[in-house]
Amino acid sequence: MTDLVVATTFGLADGPLFGLPLDRLWFGLVFAVFGTFLFLDGFDFGVGALFATRDDEHEREQLLAAIGPFWDGNEVWLVVFGGMLFAVFPAVYADLFSRHYLLMFAILGALILRGLAPEMYEQRHDDAWQRRWGQAFVVGSITAPFFLGVFAGNWLFGVAGVASPASVLVGLAVVALTVVDGAAYLGLKTRGDVRLETRPLGHLAQLAYLVLAVAALVVGSRSASHVTLLSLPTLGLVGLTILLAGVHVLAGRADRHYLAFAAVAAQVYGLVALVATLLYPQIDPATGLTVEAAIVSTLPLNLSTIGAGLLLPLVVSYFVVLYSAFSGPVEDEESYA
Repeated sequence: MTDLVVATTFGLADGPLFGLPLDRLWFGLVFAVFGTFLFLDGFDFGVGALFATRDDEHEREQLLAAIGPFWDGNEVWLVVFGGMLFAVFPAVYADLFSRHYLLMFAILGALILRGLAPEMYEQRHDDAWQRRWGQAFVVGSITAPFFLGVFAGNWLFGVAGVASPASVLVGLAVVALTVVDGAAYLGLKTRGDVRLETRPLGHLAQLAYLVLAVAALVVGSRSASHVTLLSLPTLGLVGLTILLAGVHVLAGRADRHYLAFAAVAAQVYGLVALVATLLYPQIDPATGLTVEAAIVSTLPLNLSTIGAGLLLPLVVSYFVVLYSAFSGPVEDEESYA
C-alpha cells in the first residue's frame, strides 16, 4: 500500500516515464540484450567448437585460457534477457517458455555441459579423461548455440512444435556465426599457429552463415506471412551483413584483428535486429500478441524502467573492468586452471 502511495505521489501511474514510447524502447532493449549475450558468449561457443581442431595440448590450453576469465560472466546477459522479458512482457515469457519447455531444458543442459567440461578437463592429466571431457566441451559448445538458434527461429516464425525446417536452419546459422565469432576472437587473443590455422576456418564458417541465414529466411517466409523478404529494412540488413562479412574476411587477411572482430560483432547485432524487425509490431506471432498488447501496465513499466536505468550501467561497468583487466593476447605460460 505504501509503495502504491509513493508511486502515485510521483506520478508513476499516470503515464509513461517522461512521455517516452516505453513499449518500443523495451522491445528494442530486450533484443539488444539478447544480441549482447549472443555476441559475448558467442565467441566462447566458437572457441569451444574450434577446440575440436586442436591436437596439441599447449594449444588447447591456450584456447581454454582465452575464454577462462569471461565465459561465466558472459552468461549473465542471458539471465538479464530472461529477467527483462519476464518483467516487461510476462505473457510472452510464459507462452514462449511453456510452449518450448523441452527446448529450454535442452538449452540448459547444453550450457551446463559446456561450463562443466573445461572444469573437469583440468582435474586430471590423463589422456582418456581429457579426451572425453574435451569432446564434451565441443558438444556443449555446438549444441548450446544450435538450440538457442532453434528457439529464436521458433519465436520468429511462430512455430508451436519442437522445431521446423526454418528454425533448424536458424540453429545451424547461429552455430556457424559463433564459429566466425570465436575465430575472430582468437585472432585477438592468440598468436602463432592457433591464429593462423583458425582464421581460414572462421572465413569458411562466414560463408556457411550467409548461406544458412538466407536459406532460413526463404524457407521461413513460406510458412510465416509476417516475414517479408522484399521490405526495405530486411533487404538493407541482409545487404549490410554481406558487406560486413566481406570486411571481416579482408580485415582478417590483413591482420587487422580488431576490425575483423568489430565486423563480426556488427553481424551478430544485425541478425538480432533482423529478427526484431521481422517480428514488429508483433512480439509473439504464434499467439498474435503485439508489443503494445503484451507489455505490462504503466506503473510496473515505469518502475522497471527506473530499475534498468540504475542497474544496467553497473553491469556494463563490470564488463568494462573485466575485459580491461584481461586484455591482450594469452601468454604462453597461461592456462585455464
